[in-house]
Amino acid sequence: MSISSPAFPTPPPLIVAVAPNGARRTQVDHPALPITPAELAREAAACREAGAAMIHLHVRDRDNRHLLDAEAYREAILAIRGEVGQEMVIQITTEAVGIYSPDEQRAVVREVRPEAVSLALKEMVPDATEEGEAAAFYEDLRKQGILMQHILYSPKEVARFWDLRARGVLPGGRAQVLFVLGRYAKDLRSDPVDLLPFLEAWGEGDGCGWSVCAFGPREAACMGVAAGLGGHARVGFENNLWRPDGTFARDNAELVATAVSTGAFMGRAAASADAARSLISP
Repeated sequence: MSISSPAFPTPPPLIVAVAPNGARRTQVDHPALPITPAELAREAAACREAGAAMIHLHVRDRDNRHLLDAEAYREAILAIRGEVGQEMVIQITTEAVGIYSPDEQRAVVREVRPEAVSLALKEMVPDATEEGEAAAFYEDLRKQGILMQHILYSPKEVARFWDLRARGVLPGGRAQVLFVLGRYAKDLRSDPVDLLPFLEAWGEGDGCGWSVCAFGPREAACMGVAAGLGGHARVGFENNLWRPDGTFARDNAELVATAVSTGAFMGRAAASADAARSLISP
């Protein structure tokens, strides 16, 4: 008697994004943290080799401070494209870090016209007075085909995301969000259980997709749970410098490789850049 294996549907590939530096950390925090365009380009190539499909890009000024500047973004994007071609989605940040206004955040995106951009809901639409400008901005990006990812820091923001979509401030159709796990924890350490309230607020998802990022050495565990539940992963030195055992990771590529192997254990193969574009396009 022969026993045949049942046919199971193939789950969608796992998009692994890398956030290699962020707005605040420096090489004092970790000597392998990339800052200059050349360093970012080399790190992008290593992370692409490890399985990352996307890079979340921050740039700095001459004093190593967070910067939203079109020319600095263009220089970094050109350097990264020189190393990886189209084999990574390049996503710029609009993070304010208490420095930039919504007008300044919108202006840099309009000037750069990047392939992809992350947009913190609480910064881009801080209150009802910004809803009109925000709606026009989001619609402009939609028409240009810029891939938007909305950053949500709490389950309450998930509920606000759905409200803004229902009222037309955010565009309809397929959207992408990032759940930030543990952002306000006292020790900035995340745990997989932090995902559960987000998913409860998320509901059926209305055809939209979600990713997670996490703080501290349980980053890999959070990515594994996200992969098992149908989400995607963002890892890297912006939020986490450590291996699961609490020792320093060698570099961002090591954290990417861990996310890829964890995702594979959950039955999710790492997405290529083109697969990621297909999955996150509106």
